[in-house]
Amino acid sequence: MAQERTIHAALLGIGTVGGGVYKLTQELGEDILAKTGARLVIDRILVRDRTKKREGVPAALLTDSWEEILRDEKIEIVIEVTGGIEPTLTRLTEALRAGKQVVTANKDLLAEYGAQLFEAAEEGHCDLHFEAAVAGAIPIIRPLRQSLAASQLTEVMGIVNGTTNYILTRMAEDGMGYGEALELATRLGYAESDPTSDVEGYDAGRKLAIMASIAFNSRVTFPQVYTEGITKITAEDIRYAREFGYVIKLIAMTRLARDGVEVKVHPMLLPEQHPLSSVRDSFNAVFVHGKACDDAMFMGRGAGQMPTASAVMGDVIDTMRNILHHSCGKIGCGCYKNLPVKPVEDTSSRFFLRIQVTDKPGALANIAGILGNNDVSIAQVVQKKSRDGVAELVIITDPVRERHFNDAIRILQGMSVLKEVSGIIRVYGS
Repeated sequence: MAQERTIHAALLGIGTVGGGVYKLTQELGEDILAKTGARLVIDRILVRDRTKKREGVPAALLTDSWEEILRDEKIEIVIEVTGGIEPTLTRLTEALRAGKQVVTANKDLLAEYGAQLFEAAEEGHCDLHFEAAVAGAIPIIRPLRQSLAASQLTEVMGIVNGTTNYILTRMAEDGMGYGEALELATRLGYAESDPTSDVEGYDAGRKLAIMASIAFNSRVTFPQVYTEGITKITAEDIRYAREFGYVIKLIAMTRLARDGVEVKVHPMLLPEQHPLSSVRDSFNAVFVHGKACDDAMFMGRGAGQMPTASAVMGDVIDTMRNILHHSCGKIGCGCYKNLPVKPVEDTSSRFFLRIQVTDKPGALANIAGILGNNDVSIAQVVQKKSRDGVAELVIITDPVRERHFNDAIRILQGMSVLKEVSGIIRVYGS
């Protein structure tokens, strides 16, 4: 009988996600052995404070020395769930160059320094897996890199931030204002004490940079992603959107255009019939379109201890198989193209525009004239009842280059008839 193979790993971080990962390694020991042909052993857990007790985690596993892990030739896999840029970037780069396989959940790192990490992985002939970096338990990275590799993808769009989706759901279904919905999300643990990264679209932007890089085989970094959050969305916007047959979601979208790649995160009016429109509360979903595959959607829990730990462990199991079959490093960066990222001003969108104007003859005609002179065509318009001599206009445009739309808005803001621009939101469709 052949001797049982053991694969040794180190875990960087034992916080919320790290605790979930360690729990799964203990619970699934026999399953992992059956699925891979090897037993997984966590030899070291890197922490800041070794003296702090962690329930269910043997103190003997804890270390505050990265060098101890790096020098240990027995350790073949480094599992990183600490987050942040440094010292994590240096550690993972060193691990890969030393021939250790890496599994990470670090979207911040990949969205800005993915190229450096893949270069190190190539040097060390190593795996670099990161399914948990985007959309938690939802399998999207592996499908983009493998299952859909021949599908000639043209568009990837999704709801990839559970906090903002929960807030918008409460505003839509319960009539809450933004502040009230955010307070509830914070109280229930969906929002951090500082929700800026979520509500301003930065979290979704980092995830989009990763997905765009894979989908179109061309490196996109987070600073290249246009981001706009949900803080200006009001209950009135949601009510008017419903009147037109739309729901409002924070959408991360990337498209392949003839002259480059579009990468944008912003609130969007989606038709009620669109598959993403039914994604509620803290759920995430990613919708993919390709020439060969047509439409496909992936939906599930996008965050949380065990969903994220599940994605991490899926990568660990994949890595173990590669180690046993001597096939590590078989899927590299994949960014063999060098496509330009289009400035947001050069992309096109439809727009929902809500404005307050002086209620007098010719006001609507003047506004329509200015829009038309800047190549902004009106698809739908509704004039609400006048109050105190001010009427509210709600307009949905045809597709227009964002540069031209912005020019029109600047001219409108200089008109005496315009009292306020109350809302501007992009609308899905061409």
